[in-house]
Amino acid sequence: MNPQLREKILAVMHSGVDREQSSGFFRVALGLYYLSSLMTKETLDFKQLDRDFNRFIYQTIGKGHSITSILQYMSGGKVVEVVESKRFLKAFGDCCTEVPLENIPFLLGLNLGVAKDISKIDVRGPVADYIERQRQLREDAEAK
Repeated sequence: MNPQLREKILAVMHSGVDREQSSGFFRVALGLYYLSSLMTKETLDFKQLDRDFNRFIYQTIGKGHSITSILQYMSGGKVVEVVESKRFLKAFGDCCTEVPLENIPFLLGLNLGVAKDISKIDVRGPVADYIERQRQLREDAEAK
């Protein structure tokens, strides 16, 4: 992770109004960057990638958190509160231009798919509902 990426994620985090919101903003911004980094034709060194992200996570929110826990958070209902927050969307859209806002539903869907494959859990729920709502909104807008 380069210093510019760290600064962008921290800027999104600092736009939260309290500790809980800031923590959610950090997790989602970081998770979206991580997931978007997987969208490449290049061979990835997951050991190095995860080590870089985990070091930044530890330095920012402390012990007991990892990229795995971030991705778990992003497959749970609390992520919907974040990605529907106007404050988050503004901060992320302004600071993190490499990950377009319209990619958020796709990246969350990617994360859900991986979670389903790994843990065999049922992925129906708030995140899947959010993704479906966004798909419907996009289709309605395209039909106009």
